Amino acid sequence: MSFIKENSMFDEGDKVIVAVSGGPDSTCLLYILNEFKDKLGITLIGAHLNHCLRGEESDKDEEYAKKTCESLNIAFYSNKVDIHKVSRERNLSCEMAGREVRYNFFEELIIKLNANKVALAHNANDQAETILMRIMRGTGIEGMVGIKPVRDKIYVRPILKLSRREIEKYNSINNINPRIDKSNLENIYARNKVRLELIPYMEENFNKDIIKTLNRLSNIVKKDNDFLKIVSEKEYEKHCEISQQRVIINKSAFSLHEAILSRIIRGALLAVNHNLYNFEEIHVLSIIELQKHDTGKNIMLPKNIIVENCYGDIHIHIGAKESEANDNLYYLNINEENIIHSLNKVVKIDVIPKLKSTEFTGTDYIKYFDYDQIKEPIILRHRKDGDKFMPLGMNGNKKIKDLFIDLKIPKSQRNEIPLICFGDDISWVVGYRVSEKFKVSKDTKNILQIRIGREE
Repeated sequence: MSFIKENSMFDEGDKVIVAVSGGPDSTCLLYILNEFKDKLGITLIGAHLNHCLRGEESDKDEEYAKKTCESLNIAFYSNKVDIHKVSRERNLSCEMAGREVRYNFFEELIIKLNANKVALAHNANDQAETILMRIMRGTGIEGMVGIKPVRDKIYVRPILKLSRREIEKYNSINNINPRIDKSNLENIYARNKVRLELIPYMEENFNKDIIKTLNRLSNIVKKDNDFLKIVSEKEYEKHCEISQQRVIINKSAFSLHEAILSRIIRGALLAVNHNLYNFEEIHVLSIIELQKHDTGKNIMLPKNIIVENCYGDIHIHIGAKESEANDNLYYLNINEENIIHSLNKVVKIDVIPKLKSTEFTGTDYIKYFDYDQIKEPIILRHRKDGDKFMPLGMNGNKKIKDLFIDLKIPKSQRNEIPLICFGDDISWVVGYRVSEKFKVSKDTKNILQIRIGREE
């Protein structure tokens, strides 16, 4: 109870989904939460995902989880998924495929049942194994924190401080007879080798309390990590921006201490990719190195992530195939709200009278034109080879390509910038420049107002 309260795992009235595999850890978790549910003021829901990895044994696990929940008067939900099949289809390891499917299952139940929390049965041995495996892979401070007691304010691990021996003792005292997954006793996976060989060897030859020691290391490192996280998040806000589905790290960030800079870079990768799987320290260092090179250089990271040096700023985004949408013409109607779903754009065009007291300078995404000078149709498109237009304040034409270079627009963004055309003439490079040909003058009688925004 003290560990649960220290980490503020539950609020009174929470509906808690308990992940029940049927094994010793999750069954112990279910019984402990059931014992304290009234004191905590929570409602329990059992959830089991049958991975179909062990044939009839997997079905027996599901049946055991169901009967255990029924015996405790706990609502029970289950799902059956062939993880081997998912693994092949998604080109993932069985472990990763199982994790993805499990969390998708939990998220579906959260929505369906209006639940608040998901309780998972990781324990102190799992924590020690995780830390050892990360150290052997070459982790940093953040990795040595290990498994967190609470993640995203939803996923909680109430028995993270209990060792496997303590769990087995609790089950024995309470006459609980859980299912045993015999694959956990085979030295065929890296984690199993750490569990069955490395940790017992360390306990026998170096430190009989290695489980407690590694958990204590996690607690010590967590304090330093929490401080660095607070500092790096503040610096991230100062030096990073999100624009057109990419994160831009300003060159000013690269003067920061590398401990902070590396966290900013990982934060940017997380914002673009939504997780940090497959990203390692070498990728962070390669981004730092890229920033030292000339503009226009880029590197490809795992998960089709492209990183570009754009005049010293670093742009991180998901790579895209050449889009056919960039060849499309979108015909726009006056006095209508034109919705372009494929571009997530709304274009509103109105004809308004010119009033002496009104300013017609506009903003980056609202512009005004001399309606009597334009040629229809009004079209939204993207750039083509050889495109030219006459920027406001100039007498001659300028290539769109040269304009983009002058404005230091990254190459990868140039095909995404909308152009508004009146007939064959480009009138507005949206977000940047309008044409001299269609400017509002003292002789203008009717104004064409164009507003561009995102589709809600």
